[in-house]
Amino acid sequence: MTQGGDGSGKLAHMSTATHRTSLFDWTVVVPVVAVVALVLSWGRDLPAFAVGLVSLCLAGAVLAAVHHAEVVALRVGEPFGSLVLAVAVTIIEVALIVTLMAGGGDKTASLARDTVFAAVMITCNGIVGVSLLVGALRNRVTVFNAEGSGAALATVATLAVLSLVLPTFTTSKPGPEFSSAQLTFAACASLALYGLFVAVQTVRHRDYFLPVDTRGSGVREFGDASGEEAHAVAPSLRATLISLGLLLVALVAVVGDAKAVSPTIERGVADAGLPHAVVGVIIALLVLAPETLAAVRAARRDRMQTSLNLAYGSAIASIGLTIPSIALATVWLSGPLLLGLGPVHMVLLALTVVVSALTIVPGRATLLQGGVHIVLLAAYLFLAVSP
Repeated sequence: MTQGGDGSGKLAHMSTATHRTSLFDWTVVVPVVAVVALVLSWGRDLPAFAVGLVSLCLAGAVLAAVHHAEVVALRVGEPFGSLVLAVAVTIIEVALIVTLMAGGGDKTASLARDTVFAAVMITCNGIVGVSLLVGALRNRVTVFNAEGSGAALATVATLAVLSLVLPTFTTSKPGPEFSSAQLTFAACASLALYGLFVAVQTVRHRDYFLPVDTRGSGVREFGDASGEEAHAVAPSLRATLISLGLLLVALVAVVGDAKAVSPTIERGVADAGLPHAVVGVIIALLVLAPETLAAVRAARRDRMQTSLNLAYGSAIASIGLTIPSIALATVWLSGPLLLGLGPVHMVLLALTVVVSALTIVPGRATLLQGGVHIVLLAAYLFLAVSP
């Protein structure tokens, strides 16, 4: 996946070489080392140098995850490729949230809310904003499919309001909490919307989520001479399966290593006098690192639709899978489950939805739209530190 023109021969060579996975490739070694670091550090109070080593393994696992996700995406095509990475990361993110809540007591009552909302703000403003900036710097105006991106944004907005805004206003239970019946409804609605979105994205209206051909009005299909995939060599089934397995290993390492360093993060947050919600922000930043890198690389290759698929798909998966999982986990988790957002965060969510709609509707964006989204993310991060 790259630009056409003079670099096409170089791409074909790189793609062929990339798909010949050796046991000594860094993309194989790094995930394994990161998992070993996870096993050795699990459940232990790490000294400073060990935290540094685990952090290096975490960074390497992120890069390896992006590489293997791109191999899988090249084999299955869009939008399946971005869906694989978004769902895989979100499933493991859910496991991380449940694990931390199970051992954290009342202080983690709002962890699910903080992490999910952070994921929404990072994807809808951070990933989208950086991708638009990168794409616009390269092509002045970046182009994408408004139908698919608009449908994804509408799904994100609906899921966010149902799961994160309504609990603040319901009266069956005091505080920003759902009653058991309300939580069950929110979980079922989230799963239904997520399943419907995936069906539309991958089957019924798949063409809405394919990268737009900037030289014409059509979309790029795998192997189409007008698309960049025409110059890329598709990986074999064996190479794809190996990359899929290593992708899962790398993602497990990402989330596991993030959990290993989370006690140090929590202590640092507490020592700095910052709100506990900052922990959820940091977790979301770590877990979403693979999607962020993959989206930026897609934007550099003039595939803005792929970047938007990753961003909005990750937000939809984060809410649509996390809320049902947390609802199920409340069967054995003790303590309250705070899901409702406060006034400041609701304002930021509303502004994000409005600005995102104005960005998506034209199907074209410039540096300005990217800058606006980045400022929104900066405002969220600043207010998380200084509420």
